[in-house]
Amino acid sequence: MEAKKEWIEKGYVTEEIDKALNLKDEIRRMAKEKNAVILAHYYTQAEIQEVADFIGDSLALAQQAAKTDADIIVMCGVHFMAETDKILCPEKLVLVPDLNAGCSLADSCKAADLKKFKEEHPEYKVVSYVNTTADVKALTDIVVTSGNAKKIIDTFPKDEKLIFGPDYNLGSYINSVTGRNMLLWNGGCHVHERFSVDEIVKLKHEHPDAIILAHPECKAPVLAIADVVGSTAVILKHVIESDKKEFIIATEPGILFEMQQKAKDKIFYPVPPEVSEGGAGCSCNECEYMKMNTLEKVYNCLKYEWPSVDVDKETAKEAVKPINRMLELS
Repeated sequence: MEAKKEWIEKGYVTEEIDKALNLKDEIRRMAKEKNAVILAHYYTQAEIQEVADFIGDSLALAQQAAKTDADIIVMCGVHFMAETDKILCPEKLVLVPDLNAGCSLADSCKAADLKKFKEEHPEYKVVSYVNTTADVKALTDIVVTSGNAKKIIDTFPKDEKLIFGPDYNLGSYINSVTGRNMLLWNGGCHVHERFSVDEIVKLKHEHPDAIILAHPECKAPVLAIADVVGSTAVILKHVIESDKKEFIIATEPGILFEMQQKAKDKIFYPVPPEVSEGGAGCSCNECEYMKMNTLEKVYNCLKYEWPSVDVDKETAKEAVKPINRMLELS
């Protein structure tokens, strides 16, 4: 379809929707009619997760995209996730509710800068976090997620020279648990870097029986006081299986929706950002990019089959190699 000028300028379909419509029902109807699968990350709004066919972390979403027989993939997450879907499924139409849903971590590593860094370290192999653009993945030897990074790093010989990017905190954590000395890119997630030890200590003082769970994108001092460090999927699994009843959660609070669905008898305390970042008593350490996904935008993008995400064929040809290596090892 030919997108209207105002849609292109906004990055999403701005068409007004009949307020009498039940958006969830209409989204499900269209998905069935068009053979579309709706994928959503744990960090999206609860109502997005409710309407999705599948919710998960970056690894699970990539695995789901790779095996789907749908004609259309609607990726409710951020832009690099849709790029990954398109790389894995070049013949499918990949839609996003809002093209502006980017990622501060992916933005912290430009392909041109990584290319130059590689040229300066020709004897090194590159391990890239999945939170990167297709152009960066095309320069990468293997992709990892927070859930499989240690497992994949352990497959390399101990003396292998590795560059890890772009998340410095995750790379530093992997160095600490593997005994490696990888060269680390100095990038970070603007959400996870806002968590502070002080805020966690306050919550622990108020809830002394609570278990502290933290994502490895958090800073080292936060990880040092956490009882469990892991990806969103690992954190969720621990909550479900644990015999404990209270949990302090240091990751994007969108995960709380699934936790509350899977562990209804348990209590969760999201860690707020530092006071200087969000104000005293604020528990709103959210990813504003993930929250750009709304029911209205999902409805419109399915209805009009726009905006779509494409990846240059030559870039995709190179980028799919490290992604497939990751999937094979996962």
